[in-house]
Formats: sequence, structure tokens, C-alpha cells
Amino acid sequence: MSKNFATIWEAVAELVPDQAAVVQGNRRFTWAEYNDRSARLVSVMSAAGLAPGAKVGMYLYNSPAYCETNFAALKMRAVPINVNYRYLDDELWYLLDNAEAEAVVFHTSLADRIARVAPRLPRLRLLLSVDDGPTDSGHISVAGAQDYEQALADAEPAEKIAPQGDEIYMLYTGGTTGMPKGVMYDFTDFTSFFIQGYHMMIGLEPPADADAVLEGVRARAGTAPPVVAMSAPPLMHGTGCWLGMMAPHMMGGTTVLLENRGLNAVELWDAVARERVQHLIIVGDAFARPLLQALENEPERWDLSCLRLMVSSGAMFSIEVKEALCERLPDLVIADLLGSTEGGMGSTLTSRNMPRADTARFTLSPTSKVLTEDGREVVPGSDEVGMVANGGLVPLAYYKDPEKSARTFREVNGVRYSFPGDMARVAADGTLELLGRGSNCINTGGEKVFPEEVEEALKRHTSVQDALVFGIPDERFGNRIVGVVSLLPGTHSETAEILEDMRTRLASYKLPRDLCVVASVPRAPNGKADYPRARELFAAAS
Repeated sequence: MSKNFATIWEAVAELVPDQAAVVQGNRRFTWAEYNDRSARLVSVMSAAGLAPGAKVGMYLYNSPAYCETNFAALKMRAVPINVNYRYLDDELWYLLDNAEAEAVVFHTSLADRIARVAPRLPRLRLLLSVDDGPTDSGHISVAGAQDYEQALADAEPAEKIAPQGDEIYMLYTGGTTGMPKGVMYDFTDFTSFFIQGYHMMIGLEPPADADAVLEGVRARAGTAPPVVAMSAPPLMHGTGCWLGMMAPHMMGGTTVLLENRGLNAVELWDAVARERVQHLIIVGDAFARPLLQALENEPERWDLSCLRLMVSSGAMFSIEVKEALCERLPDLVIADLLGSTEGGMGSTLTSRNMPRADTARFTLSPTSKVLTEDGREVVPGSDEVGMVANGGLVPLAYYKDPEKSARTFREVNGVRYSFPGDMARVAADGTLELLGRGSNCINTGGEKVFPEEVEEALKRHTSVQDALVFGIPDERFGNRIVGVVSLLPGTHSETAEILEDMRTRLASYKLPRDLCVVASVPRAPNGKADYPRARELFAAAS
């Protein structure tokens, strides 16, 4: 069988046609409906002149249309392109132009941006609008755009398209600096990785290949409940898309999507209880703390006995919050993954029955190492700082960026690694102590300080809900460490008292020199830190 997710999903639709594939509120699509609607979308794209290898932009919020567009693109051996719905004109145009997009499916609430950039994208052949209401400026008409639902209704389902040989999968990442970059994977390697890795993650024996995956779907049909997964962060980001949709669908599972576009903890727990969600995807403390607070506020409201696995990636996840969640949910296992779009590097597991693991401590994957700049492996227990090098599933390259590709994906001692930029130490027991992204490192008075370590110390204060730390220019030290914090509801603490408390947790040179309290620490919808906005808030309060 071809190693393309869509080929597996097409077979799944034949095996469990009446099982739920995508659920969002009252909207439910069975596997038969999901497959049919995606096949109709293939016909729409083909009629517009798209062919295998074409790039299909998804400028969408979490929705059934996102899942269908992703499925349809893979069905026709095209390349689905995730587009961050927060992007405004410049970034939006850059990404679609860089990807050479020939089609864009977009929500009507984002239509004003599409209307402005579409005339500057001569490769576009197809625009489809998914109705979710007006833009902030009212209803905007985009020249040449077709209504998504009407286009599907008018089309016939396309026949299956044969494999095209070497196929790529690509995901765009904003990274920490510069414009978005497309990270390319060999599709066979990519699919094989998730066939093995996802089954292991959820506690099942890894199948040998895609045929064995389908044998498992056939065996479980009618005899065991399907895998039910929910992505709280946006599908436009890798963790949400891969672990909240693509991998569960491989097993005939159900993807549950939230209706609110910001995190609403009550809505999330309602959906988990109603849909019997087994696997929940979040992003660190930014999601976990509000979820824990909701459980503490209404401890008897929800039956969450169905939830067995919580997966987090991309942001710090405090051990205290993990333990409190496991105390409330005694059957829960929390998998904290160290990784990025450029590859996974390690993980740590937390449950009521496991030994305590410190925050930002990970077990390195067997193919990963921590290397110095000259390629030497960091000695465990040496306190030396190195770069995390991810082996195993390593991307092919960044799309159309050979220079960045050469810096990030390179061989060391004959082995190919990905170097996303994470810095770490290796403890005497071999575990990895993540320090932070090297590009965020603050040089103050000649000392290097990683913001993530300071932020974690701040969040241990009993009143602090969230925190971001960064450097600002200083004549004496080069950079002065400052930050913004938000406080837990119903609490009050002076910044001086918070800083004094930190003296028991950090060396003096790592302490922020100034803090300001803000209503909400700025983060992207996927929970990742918005440092530029944090700087603006600090400057405004200073």
C-alpha cells in the first residue's frame, strides 16, 4: 500500500463507514461522509486545473472544512499547506507566494485579507470560501471565489488517484525569526514514523506497515470503541494536526474539534465528557493551568474517566501542574514531548504511579543527542551546554531555502540530524535538561540566561498564572532581564514580593530586574510565547 495518509484513510472509510470521523459541536460527519465530501473537493480542484503536486492553502480555523481540505489535497497527491490564520497581508502573501499555492480554502471572516493578496498571486487557480460569518469590516466579496458548500454539492466524487512515486509532505512553521518556512518530509518516511510512533504513544504494539494498521481497524470494528482524539490548539500547527487528526484517523478514529477559537476550559471539558475523548492535545501551562482551574472550581461536574492520555508539545509544562492534573484524573498519563516542526527529540511521562520528573527534563529519543558546536557529544553530568540534535525522521529540507537547510539539517560523524536550535544539558543519569531556544538566549553581563528557565521559576509563585521574560538593552550589562506576568484570579502580589521569592529559586544574575503585571500574558493560539507583543506591553507600562 502507498505510504500516504489519504490512501489509509480511504481504506478506513470502507471498513468503518458509519463511525464518526469529525465532530464539532452539533456537526458530525461519518467516515463515509468525510470520504465523500473530500472526494468531491478533489473534483472541484481538478476542474480548476490542479494536478498532483499542486499546493493547496488552508487559511482556516479548526473546522470540518480544514480536515476535508487536508484529506482532499492528499487524495489528489497534492500538498496541503497550513496557513496561520493570524497572518496579515505581508506574511499571508509571502507564505502563499513562497509555497506557489494554486488554491486557497478560507473562512469568510478572513476574506478581507484574501481579497487584498489574491491579485498578487498569479498562480492561483481556485478560491473557495467557507462561510463562518463576516469580517470585522462586514461581508467582503472575493473576486472569483466559490462557495465551499455549493461547490461540493455541485461536484461528483472523484475517482481514487494512483500514487505518484516520490511524494512530499510539507508543513509551514513561523519559527522564532524571519518569514514562514516550509519543512519538507519524504511522505513514505513521514507516514511510517507515525504508524510506529502513534501506536506506541497510545500503548499499542506498533504495526509492521499500513496494511497491518488496517487489519487492526478491521479487528476493532464493532468490538471496541474507536480512538477519540481532541486537539485544543489549532490544526494549522503540527502537534494539533498530526496527533489530533492525522494519526487518529489512520486508526479509524474520531477527531473532536472545539467551537470556540480561544481556549474555554469549560467547553473543552464538556466536549471531553460528551464525546468520551481518550486523547487530548494541549500546549503546556498556557492550556493546562486554565484546565486545572476549571476542575478545581467544579470538581464534580464532569465524568472524565474516558481521558487516558494528555499530550503536550511546544511550551513549558510545569511538574506541579502535571501532578495536580493527575491527582484530579487518576488514570491519566501526560506525555510531554520535546520537538518542533523540524523533528521530535525526546519526551517525559507523568502519572500518579510514576517517579517525579522535574520540569523541562526529558528522556532523549534513541536517535537524538546533545552536541557541542564542534560536533562532540556532551558528557552526561558535565554541566556543559550543547545543541539538541534530532536523528531518525529528519526533514529533507526547507522549501526553497538551501542556506537555512544546510545550517539546520546536516551530518555529524556520518549521521544526519536536525538542529532546530534548542539548547540543553545532559544530567548524570542521561536525561536531557532543556534550557531553551538558543535564539531567545539573553546575554547579560557576559552570562547566558535562557528565558524559559526564568519563566518557569516565576510561575512557581503562588500568585503567578503566566510569565514571559526577555532582554532589553542596558548600557552596563548589554541586556537587562525584564518580564511580564499575569496573576491568578482573586490573588494580588506586588512585583517586588514576586522577585524576592525568586531569589530562593535562581542565581542572582538570572533574576529579572523589572516586572510588570498585565491582564493576560500574550501567546499565540497554540500557546507559544508572543515575545514581540510582551515587549510592547512592558514598554507601555514602563
